[in-house]
Amino acid sequence: MAAKKIKKRLTQDQEFQIMKLVLDKFLWMGFVVLGYAIFLGTIHDEWGPAIAWGISGIIILVLFMMLIVREYEILR
Repeated sequence: MAAKKIKKRLTQDQEFQIMKLVLDKFLWMGFVVLGYAIFLGTIHDEWGPAIAWGISGIIILVLFMMLIVREYEILR
């Protein structure tokens, strides 16, 4: 018979630290995509792809914001 796997429970601080690492990557990715959009628009003067990349960066940052608001309570 297969042995039961025991799941390790994380403390609230450990869970927060892991979530912070994951969400930090979303934040960096969103800003890199927006920076690439600005680069395309200003340096290469290709505004069509620049707008598409900019919208993609905005979507990533909005998803980041939704994850934060859903996962953590905002204390007053």
